[in-house]
Amino acid sequence: MRRLFPVTDETAAPAPDGASGEGAGREWSLQELAAAYAYPEPGPGGPVPWLRANMVSTLDGAAQHDGRSQPISSATDMRIFGTLRALADVVVVGAETVRKEGYRPARAREDFAAMREAAGQRPAPAIAVVTASLDLDFSLPLFTSPLVPTLILTGAAAPADRVAAAEKAGARVVTAGDGIGVDPALAVRALADLGHTRLLTEGGPRLLGQMVAAGVLDELCLTVSPMLTAGEAQRIAGGPAVTVPHRFGLVSMLEEDGFLFTRYGRDRTAY
Repeated sequence: MRRLFPVTDETAAPAPDGASGEGAGREWSLQELAAAYAYPEPGPGGPVPWLRANMVSTLDGAAQHDGRSQPISSATDMRIFGTLRALADVVVVGAETVRKEGYRPARAREDFAAMREAAGQRPAPAIAVVTASLDLDFSLPLFTSPLVPTLILTGAAAPADRVAAAEKAGARVVTAGDGIGVDPALAVRALADLGHTRLLTEGGPRLLGQMVAAGVLDELCLTVSPMLTAGEAQRIAGGPAVTVPHRFGLVSMLEEDGFLFTRYGRDRTAY
């Protein structure tokens, strides 16, 4: 792993094997990764919600292959995936992604236990599933045996029988919309009201597209996979286009084995 940006004296210095970039030629520790991806420090007014997304894309823009992201990922990408989860209060994910990716509860990681305790966090992040219909299998471990109760983000007009089934399974249903669907801005506010201000979404593309359109995304952690897939795979964000493209600034870039691990922020002054 090596850091390519921001450029510093250490970034430019060559490693013994001739590679350049800070940290080149060795595997970064989980603590180093946590520092590289730390959430912005709270301001004078205290913590405010900060929503980051973590996605992977091939060189030709595919966010998945055969319906899943794993084939275009890597071992280091998964280490960063785990680190981002360990930093978050809650992981927000769409119902379709839960069904396709076989989501399980987030687990406690001994490597991050002291860090989470010092930050006042639970042993593991909660999973928050965004769904209008609540068409989910509530017998799955995500609902029956999470370390932290799973949240269901839905609208006020959600089917009452499905809400009851979710609550019976042990999930906490949170209203974040006036109709049948979820308003991303209301979802962020509702999670913050529960004390969750370090927010992470892992998609899928439709959910991320809704967040982009609503203007609630603060940061994108994008892994660029050195693969080409062609085909009709989704991009990392789907749905209607925004009127004016949202401009983000590059915060950092790491590289290993051809994979680029980028971090873009809407507000560079927060870092």
